[in-house]
Amino acid sequence: MRFFFQMLTLLVITACSPLAPVVYSPSVEGAPQSGQQTPSSSNSEGTSEYFRNIVGAPIYFDVDKHDLTAQARAQLDLQADWLRQHQDFAAVIEGHADEQGTREYNFALSARRANEAKEYLVSQGVRSARLQIIPYGKERPAEVCSQEVCYARNRRAVTQVRYATGL
Repeated sequence: MRFFFQMLTLLVITACSPLAPVVYSPSVEGAPQSGQQTPSSSNSEGTSEYFRNIVGAPIYFDVDKHDLTAQARAQLDLQADWLRQHQDFAAVIEGHADEQGTREYNFALSARRANEAKEYLVSQGVRSARLQIIPYGKERPAEVCSQEVCYARNRRAVTQVRYATGL
């Protein structure tokens, strides 16, 4: 019982501890005032975390297709804009397929999907030398189940970025 009250006291003290606020300068939007804490680097537009969380949403494909939908092109436009603005980053485009079909067929289909995304990014002004594709076929599913909703989430291409000096 004594242990319970000690833990409860510790929880109350921790929960009531003040957090240091982040104060931004009104003169320069987003710039911390001198001596103030800065937000985490994941909130910065020029980071791989920002790309992954904000810009790098997967693009999805129809069954047995590698053609880009209008929605996929719109997502790739965002990615191309970010990549053009952040020349120090390279990208790997992962191609994926659902579990239907043979391993060989899905591997080839995922390669076509990744390449289609790469070619679109190149057409939007991203240098080809900064882009690499990796086909995974059905080996890395986002969802595991034998229903169309899962299959649809697995028919995708995912763009990952990394900082790469000397590009």
